[in-house]
Amino acid sequence: MEKIHPDTEKIIQHYQFERLPVEGTLFKNTYCSAMETDKGTPAGTAMIGLYSENPLSVSCFHRLPYDEIWHVYGGDPFKLILLYPDGSREEILMGCDPLKGQRVQFVVPAKTWQGGFLVPGGRYALFGCTMAPGFAGADFEAAVPEDLIKQYPDCSEDIIRLSVNGHETRMPEGFTR
Repeated sequence: MEKIHPDTEKIIQHYQFERLPVEGTLFKNTYCSAMETDKGTPAGTAMIGLYSENPLSVSCFHRLPYDEIWHVYGGDPFKLILLYPDGSREEILMGCDPLKGQRVQFVVPAKTWQGGFLVPGGRYALFGCTMAPGFAGADFEAAVPEDLIKQYPDCSEDIIRLSVNGHETRMPEGFTR
């Protein structure tokens, strides 16, 4: 097995990243509003995440009922693959260099399937996600690859690469903060 790059290891230790249930992305919650929605969930949340090849950290296809704002903080470029309810696909290049077509911020619309990964050749990408209303585990839905391929047959390669196979599709009960 390839050794973890020292920079990646230092960032993981600095933020004390953990694995996000279901999809396994390295993450750390950084903000959870004390205010709650009518549903009893946080009014707003923020997290920091890390994509890397070693240890492998990607976002498997999932969707949320609210918009999610992505922010880039450092490292190498990464891609977000979006599968929209109308059947279309979009690829967003995220990174710190807007002169190379990289986005430093992007809003993933509510109910859009999304997955993300580090651009090949990179060591790590440090990013953040902000939501209002805030993230609640009960709102998270991971894709079932076979079902998603039926809806988006031209995107089967992306779906297979960024799906949780034979795994639960919902966060553990009570996972919010």
